[in-house]
Amino acid sequence: MSLATLLVLADSRFPAGGHAHSGGLEAAVTSGAVHDLGTLGAFLGGRLRTAGATAASLAAAAATADADLAALEMEADARTPSPAQRTASRRQGRQLTRAARTAWPGPAWTAVPPDPHHPIALGVAARAAGLSPADAALVAASLSASGPATAAVRLLGLDPLAVTGLLADLAREVDRVAAAAVAAALSGELCSLSAPLLDIGAELHATWEVRLFAS
Repeated sequence: MSLATLLVLADSRFPAGGHAHSGGLEAAVTSGAVHDLGTLGAFLGGRLRTAGATAASLAAAAATADADLAALEMEADARTPSPAQRTASRRQGRQLTRAARTAWPGPAWTAVPPDPHHPIALGVAARAAGLSPADAALVAASLSASGPATAAVRLLGLDPLAVTGLLADLAREVDRVAAAAVAAALSGELCSLSAPLLDIGAELHATWEVRLFAS
């Protein structure tokens, strides 16, 4: 396993389209639920422990050598009740697949569907890059918080240094969530943690004519 490769996949500059998505934060900001550094911290922690844990588990499962990607796609659909979130996940998965297949070509991509869910594409990318299921889970868990955190700087005009501090405070929790997610995936029991407010927010957000982020 190459730590440098792991950093490339987890880097926000990797052209996987994440910059166009707020992870539900834009809807939360508009509703007033997130309006300052404290409420942002609560949002990031909640998202990490729910949607992040579920994504990390799916990514870990997809990163295994014998992964049944078709079955995992159905598992991802079942864990994504919001049609808007399913659309966003597949849009990001398609973009990630394009970028990662160019970076790490090989047979790992053979069974990947045209529009995979983002965690599935992430798991395959990790496997293609020579990374482990634990690495895939760690990247997925980290992205579940870092993506909305980056969006918060644009949406709320927060101090980026303070927002980075929130992510640093969450680092141990990211490790814990990722470890639990990969253990669940390898035992055959994928995480299935729900976040109803994220689902509701995604459906409302999809109806807006004017918005900064795609989701």
